[in-house]
Amino acid sequence: MTADSTQSAERTAANADMDLVRASKNGDVAAFEQLIKRYDRRLLRIAHHVTHNREDSQDAVQEALFKAFQNLGEFREDSQFSTWLIRITVNQSLMKLRKRRTIKEVSRDDSFQPEGDTLAIEVADWAPNPEQRYGASELRNILTRVFGQLRPILRAVFVLRDIENLSTDQTAEVLGLSHSAVKARLWRARLQLRHSLNRYFCKQGEFAPGESGPEKDATETLKLQVAAWL
Repeated sequence: MTADSTQSAERTAANADMDLVRASKNGDVAAFEQLIKRYDRRLLRIAHHVTHNREDSQDAVQEALFKAFQNLGEFREDSQFSTWLIRITVNQSLMKLRKRRTIKEVSRDDSFQPEGDTLAIEVADWAPNPEQRYGASELRNILTRVFGQLRPILRAVFVLRDIENLSTDQTAEVLGLSHSAVKARLWRARLQLRHSLNRYFCKQGEFAPGESGPEKDATETLKLQVAAWL
């Protein structure tokens, strides 16, 4: 799909959203339900990436949708509905994080250890060969751990820009930041993630001096894939 066709599809979707928003404002509950179906999975994904907790992410989305329904009349049609909805969801997700930290103060490492009730971040594509030393499951755990160490605002910027592919302008609108602040925080998030991942791989001895052969080639390839994704 070309850039022009992608933009055309986005405009079509935005126009369809606006038609449903206007119908919802006029009391059409079914229209709002259609809006929810369009975005509920995406909102849940975003909320989970921010909170790293299944229950918190589900609650955040439910609360965000309720707030959106309550305040639909305040939605100004000078921006995309999806951006407005994502902003509410991110705010609710960040509130969940603050509340959780207030209730139970623990170290960042302990706070974000992979748990049985959390959703794994999908990074299976990092492993081009399932027989490589680092399988997809271990990589998910590694990324979950280092990603959870990011400050919430850095995590939110990274999620919106590099995972959800929002533009810098959209991300700035969602988070209430300036254009330059989004760029600066994204750079810091990427740098911190790369540093943490490199530190992990070096600790495992994967980049020991003099290492050579197929295993080193596979590891170097994996590192390049991680760097490209970040």
